[in-house]
Amino acid sequence: MMVCWPYFDPEFDNLPERIYGPPCRVCIDNDSMEECTVIKVDSVNKQGILLEVVQVLTNINLTILKSYISSDAGWFMDVFHVQDEHGDKIRDQNVINYILQAIGTVREIENTVKAMAYRNDVFNNSDQLSEHTAIEMKGTDRPGLFSEISAALADLHCNIVEAHAWSHNARLACVAYISDQSTDTPIDDPHRLATIEGHLTTVLRATTTPTQSESEIASPQEVKTAEFGEGTNMTDVERRLHQLMLSAGDFHRPEFEAMTPPPSSRLDGDEEGRKMVVSIENCHEKWYSIVSIECKDRPRLMFDIVCTLTDMQYVIFHASISSRDGRSLQEYFIRHVDGYALSSESEKEKVIKCLEAAIERRVCEGVRLELSAENRVGLLSDITRVLRENGLSVVRADVKTQGEKAVNAFYLKDILGNEVDTDVVESVKKEMDDVIDFEVKNDGGGSSTQQGGCLSSSPPQRSPGFFSLG
Repeated sequence: MMVCWPYFDPEFDNLPERIYGPPCRVCIDNDSMEECTVIKVDSVNKQGILLEVVQVLTNINLTILKSYISSDAGWFMDVFHVQDEHGDKIRDQNVINYILQAIGTVREIENTVKAMAYRNDVFNNSDQLSEHTAIEMKGTDRPGLFSEISAALADLHCNIVEAHAWSHNARLACVAYISDQSTDTPIDDPHRLATIEGHLTTVLRATTTPTQSESEIASPQEVKTAEFGEGTNMTDVERRLHQLMLSAGDFHRPEFEAMTPPPSSRLDGDEEGRKMVVSIENCHEKWYSIVSIECKDRPRLMFDIVCTLTDMQYVIFHASISSRDGRSLQEYFIRHVDGYALSSESEKEKVIKCLEAAIERRVCEGVRLELSAENRVGLLSDITRVLRENGLSVVRADVKTQGEKAVNAFYLKDILGNEVDTDVVESVKKEMDDVIDFEVKNDGGGSSTQQGGCLSSSPPQRSPGFFSLG
């Protein structure tokens, strides 16, 4: 007896790709340029694709020297000139495989397993964080607030596995990953989550003082808890911090800075005293709004700008990014998602303020303090309490758990926002000796510009002083 089966061409599944081309092509070229690697991306265009590509590159600490972007006619074409964190071309095949796997939507690549292994090595805490509860906070900042948040979580029997906090223009945004103190498992009881949210909301609302303006009091105080899920993985934390700061209104300058120069003429930390300039003009012939930015260059600058434009519901059609003599020149041709250019001066003014805030909020000028100690419940609360009692305010924090070790990095200023005196740091060291078990590894002078390795996925920017307690 003969059994006949219908014939299917094995290449049938690839037919759409053969007709229309793959949905995304990625080419990594190490031969065209002497000092950098050229990455070319061709893809079907969609809202947010540029941010996705830039995020992949910045998450593995690549520096974007130049970029040319075009996304007309439904097709996205982009060229990046990049270097690794050591200023060299990308030579590591694992990194190349990871970029191909992360950006390209090809069906198979030869070293997919190696690429994913490299990703897990870069984001070695992603699996650990997937077993914990995410909590987000935003509101008006004040000296000692991060310490009070840490103490509140300790009182609620929550173990802080990881936390990242940004402070800018009297606003605070924090993303933390917590677990139950006794079981080290996610907290999923709705009543307990409601208690945690209510307690932390009370801490945030206590920020309001009689001296604050109405606009400051109106700043949203919000706490949100959820089990770790899609959209809360570690590669998205920095974008989430941008979103929280934006929604908290950190682009508004606090009342006490009213007498300082307006944002458009503010210095951006350049040693030569040059200004950060953000301007917008309309190209009426093509119905674009052209955003021009000149500021001091730094790692992740393009990510911060693209992230903000995307989250404000603008589509980037063309862009040109270059760096020269430590200055970054960026130009974006944008429209709102509804297809129109920026129509009013008030809308332009808001976009300018939001972009200036995005450029500034990652840059921390203050003493960077690194601590590494045996991890235990309440450790972060004890550390931040000592900092608060010594008149130090945390303007940025990156807290991580690596095995049995807690690795913390803090950017500090005094409660008035001034630089921290070296004697105060020495006093903190002595007092912490009674709180945590550590050894001093090295100690930079108060006016030193030495920078330490970053303990989170974002490299340090500017740090007048650096201290490491290992």
